[in-house]
Amino acid sequence: MKALISPNEPAYSYGGNLLGYRVAQVNDVEFPVAPPLFWTDCPDDCVADLWYYSSGQCLPKPVPPPEPEPQPE
Repeated sequence: MKALISPNEPAYSYGGNLLGYRVAQVNDVEFPVAPPLFWTDCPDDCVADLWYYSSGQCLPKPVPPPEPEPQPE
């Protein structure tokens, strides 16, 4: 699989920390894109907007912890 990376769009964690750059699209094959967009290899389970690109690899964004359920009084 190939991931289209948008280096102009930072990807942040739910806590607001910079993770890397947005995975804008995932496709079986590359097609021409305008710079600064670029293609890179990614795992088969990579999902656009739910993964990010950092240090040469595509990684899933961390999932926020579940909200605690209210306790009855």
